[in-house]
Amino acid sequence: MTRIAAAGGLAVVLLCATVPPLHAAEAAPVEERGQALQRSQIGAGIANRQLQQARHDAKLAEQDVLNARESHAAAQREAAARQRDLDAAEKAQAAARARLQAAEKAYEDALRAVDAVVKPAAR
Repeated sequence: MTRIAAAGGLAVVLLCATVPPLHAAEAAPVEERGQALQRSQIGAGIANRQLQQARHDAKLAEQDVLNARESHAAAQREAAARQRDLDAAEKAQAAARARLQAAEKAYEDALRAVDAVVKPAAR
């Protein structure tokens, strides 16, 4: 029995020598899990930064739209005012042309009246 026990003990010793200790076997997966966790955390950090940047960009774009709408409305009001100015100027031009035509007609009538007075006296 001593021999078998010794042989059995040798088998146990050989088995222990060929199998790495449990903490060493667990250390590799723990390191790998730690690295995987770190990579995941870095990825999450990058994704969070991109999310924050996208939110910021969206806010800026929204403000740009609001500014453009306000500017467009102001431009429309300005265009309407300029249209009123144009309409008033065209109306004034039409009135001035009508006065010019009336003045030209009055002048021609006055010249004809002068001619009428001068020509009968010459006869």
